[in-house]
Amino acid sequence: MKRLFTIALILLVISSIYAGDPARKGTTGAEQLLIPVGAKGIATGGAFLANLTGLESIYYNPAGLDISGQTEAMFSYMSYVADINVAYFAASTSVSDVGSFGLSIKSLDFGEIPVTTIDFPDGTGSNYSPAFFTFALTYSKVLTDRISVGTNLKLISETILNTSATGFGFDVGVQYRFNEGVSIGASIKNVGSNMKYSGADLQGKTSIPGTDLGTVGGTYEIVAEGFQIPSYFELSASYLYNINEQNNLLLGSTFVANNSLDDLMNFGLEYGYLDVFFLRGGYNMLLGENNSEGIYGFTLGAGVDYKISQDISAAFDYAFRDVKEFPTANHIFAVKLAFN
Repeated sequence: MKRLFTIALILLVISSIYAGDPARKGTTGAEQLLIPVGAKGIATGGAFLANLTGLESIYYNPAGLDISGQTEAMFSYMSYVADINVAYFAASTSVSDVGSFGLSIKSLDFGEIPVTTIDFPDGTGSNYSPAFFTFALTYSKVLTDRISVGTNLKLISETILNTSATGFGFDVGVQYRFNEGVSIGASIKNVGSNMKYSGADLQGKTSIPGTDLGTVGGTYEIVAEGFQIPSYFELSASYLYNINEQNNLLLGSTFVANNSLDDLMNFGLEYGYLDVFFLRGGYNMLLGENNSEGIYGFTLGAGVDYKISQDISAAFDYAFRDVKEFPTANHIFAVKLAFN
């Protein structure tokens, strides 16, 4: 029954490839959901959907959270584009045979932006900073020694001055591990409600020409158009090759079917020494009809996973992502603590 369940689930997510409407390309919002987190996943180009475990798997495939069976906490920080910084915090714990539960929050720091108006196009002298957050509750369960499943329930919040939009979404993922180091994984991400901006900043006053503003006339409100969140489907495979007792090589690839962007093929590799020191690399290739290149180039990274004591381990990871259209690249740092 578990095999039949897994096969049915995989067929369901594969069928979602054909569920998108090409007319919706470029019409979605909440693009913060597409910003990856975690130095390990970014360094490998997001290609290890099939085998990522623990907290690193929450963003990429929540099915991997329960495999570690530990209590973990992780903080990740990324210098993004246009002087935007992305902070991410996650924590999880395993509850015996029930499964693993996790909480995570991703926030964007835009810095201080001058307030401009029609009357003061050069600025009013005051500043503002948008507040973009994504909160997620994760549940994951290992069904057998080969199969694990997981889901994320998300709250998306975007606020600009006195205008805001809120939405809900969820992810569903599955991982299947074969013998000889082969794994496959699939996920559907960001399926949920539409979002719509509203608030006091969309309200204004009107008056009859030739009279003072506010003395005659009334108020009006701009009704913003609703928008969808950027859902997509991923299918991944990976292979772990043990060179010898000390060295191993992990290869992975993920196909990403977007409903609002060009499809992607992600490639990644990781070299591990003694399961302590790691070197990583990855690349994202666009599959659009115009064969145009994306703004992101290759990714590189390294990491150390050190066992402090019998029950505590600490990991530090770094990733570099080349950005072609901006003068600075993305630098990502992540620290994780795990307790058995």
